[in-house]
Order: sequence, then C-alpha cells, then structure tokens
Amino acid sequence: MIVPLLLAVEPPVLLPISTAYCEPDPNAIEISEAGHSVWSDPRQTLNWYGKLSKGTLNVTVRAAISGGDRAIYKLVIANRGIKHDIIGGDTEFGPYTIPREDFYRIRLEGIRKSGSNYGAVQAISLSGTALTNSHFNLKERRNAASVHLKYPSTADDKLDAFYTEIKAETDPIYTYYMATGFRRGYFGMQVNSPTERRIIFSIWDSGNEAMDRSKVSSDDRVTLLAKGDGVSAGDFGNEGTGGHSHLVYNWKTRDRHRFLVTVKPDGSHTTYSGYYYFNDRRAWGLIASFRAPKDGNYLNGLYSFVENFGGDNGQLFRKARFGNQWVRSHGVWKQITNAQFSCDVTGRQRDRIDFDAGESGSDFWLSNGGFKIPNHLVDDQLTRKPSSKPPVIPAEILPAG
Repeated sequence: MIVPLLLAVEPPVLLPISTAYCEPDPNAIEISEAGHSVWSDPRQTLNWYGKLSKGTLNVTVRAAISGGDRAIYKLVIANRGIKHDIIGGDTEFGPYTIPREDFYRIRLEGIRKSGSNYGAVQAISLSGTALTNSHFNLKERRNAASVHLKYPSTADDKLDAFYTEIKAETDPIYTYYMATGFRRGYFGMQVNSPTERRIIFSIWDSGNEAMDRSKVSSDDRVTLLAKGDGVSAGDFGNEGTGGHSHLVYNWKTRDRHRFLVTVKPDGSHTTYSGYYYFNDRRAWGLIASFRAPKDGNYLNGLYSFVENFGGDNGQLFRKARFGNQWVRSHGVWKQITNAQFSCDVTGRQRDRIDFDAGESGSDFWLSNGGFKIPNHLVDDQLTRKPSSKPPVIPAEILPAG
C-alpha cells in the first residue's frame, strides 16, 4: 500500500486596506479600516509590502462598487500584471510566480472606471506556496520601526558636553534623525514637508504627565532661558510633556551636521543647551537653553536614533550615519566608539523586520523602512573606528571645566 505524501498548506493571509500605502502621493487616497474612499486619480495606486518565498501566489481583492458601476483593476507582483473587470465582492488574480525569497510589492492600479471613482477596496487575501515563511505587517500602524544607538555612560561620569555628527543619506518627509539624545531630552533634524526642514531641541518636564502640559504644575515645568535667532519655542505633549524649540532651516542631505549639548547643574536644577553648527556660516549657533527642575544631574543615558513619525509613507527607506561621538568630563574630551543597537516595539514584536544597523569606517549607521532583508538582530553591539581629533568648540559655549 502506498501512503500519499501530505504537504503542509499555508493558511491564507488577509491584508486589510489599513495596511496599504498610497503611491506616489501618500495622502491622495484616504486609507482606513473601513476601506478607501475618493480614489479617482488613475495616477495613484494602492500598495502592500511583505516577504514571500519562492512559489506560487494567488490574490483575492475584496472591493465595494456602487450599484451599476464597474472598474478595471490591474494587480502587479514580481513584474507581472493581471487585469480584471470589477463589479464588487471578491475577485481573484493569479497565479503569480514568485522567483525567490525576498520582499515584494503588491500594487493595485485603477485602469478604467464607469463611475466617479474606483470604489472602495476593503482587503486583499493571499494564498499559495509562496506564503511559506512569509512576513506581513498586519497592524494599522504603518510606521517603520524606530532604530537606536545607545552609547555607554553613567551618572558617575559627570559629563557636561555631548557632541555628535550626522550625515543623512535619505530624506523622506516624516523623518527625524536624532543626534544627541540624553535622559532629559533630544536634539536632531527633521523633514516636515517637501519644503520645510527643522532643527529640533526639546527637554522633558518632571512628573509623569504623558499628554497634556496644561496639567503639569509650575514646579515640574521646564522653563526657557534663551533661544537663537529665528528659533520658535513653546510646549510639547503626547510623548511626555516639556519645552520644545525648533529652527526652520534647510539642512542638506549628505552634508555632515554637528550637534552639541551642554549642561550646567545648579542645585536641584540643570540648564540644558543645544548648539548646532551652521555649515553655510561656518559657525556655531544656539538653538535654545532650558532650565529643568528636579534634576541637578549631568548628562546620562546617551543615544541617537532614526524615526519615521508619520505612517503614511512608512514603506520608504531611511538611512543616516552617526559619527565622531565625544563626551567631556572635567574639561577633558573622551571619544565614544561603542554603541548598542536596539529598536522600538514595532521591531521587537516583529511587526516590521526591515531595519538594520552597522559600522562604516568611523561611523555607525542606522536604517529603517524600504522593505529590505535585514542583516542585524536587536541588541547587537557595534564598534566603529576611532576618529582622529576631538571637536573644536569655542570656549564661550562650553561649561567651565
């Protein structure tokens, strides 16, 4: 008697519309759990990303079309496009041949419509042998995982200055490249829109209020002492609360940008100051100085990170180099060449696995997004090559050592 060989069949994967991205304009189609609306522009597409294995793949598109209307969709995977006439309900596309294990884009195009729009796509369902060892983000949060470098430091080091350089290699909107982070605040550069970039320096209040600064007592509030020319300063919330400052400034991708944070403990308070080096003026400038209550400490908990703070374009690739890290204690500069790599909960829970880190010469680098196969795991230890000389900082902006 011959016993037939039973092959394992991967269960279907359902990808709701809330996990899709609109391209090329991330805001042109309203994407929600209930379906998309007002998809009338044929230049816009809906896109899902995920890792597939070599094999075959079938895709079922679930869409709602207004009574009497019709639309033609084209579904493209691995350079093969299939068209179908859509009148609503479930429509199957495929089979597609997936040539190798990798990340793939599933792109849905609107080819023709009889009504005012292409209807409401609610989800796509995947089936086939290509789902073996597959990976898709099934959560509505579409942001790439935030990635961090944690630098060695302790409270006993009595660090009064922290210097870092950043070179941004990409510049999608909704990107924050944070250079000199520490226990009480953060300092870096951000892409807010196609036409606006910022240098941002912020310090957290004392206390435990997470959202609304109006609930923070005066004894717990950070106060602004000074700010540079053109700098805006105010409050922030929703991630803890505190004092925020930013300068709208057209920093350049692929230039090296220098950041310096200094501290002056004073009893139970500490003054934190953020300085940025303006390459076009070849001079340091103050962004802001804040006085933090219930502190009295030196710098500690040093880190850098790359963040995608808006999920509408969380599929895009972001990468930056971080180098020439130095700290100062008792007037003496000391170089940092070691860092621990980590990620946020989106990476730790493996909702997204397209993040990475490494060393390149005297720089560390961090990347996220792009749906690329990663090389690193969480909590890797990294070591860069030493730089040659400590930073040259004007004495008047450094604390008395």
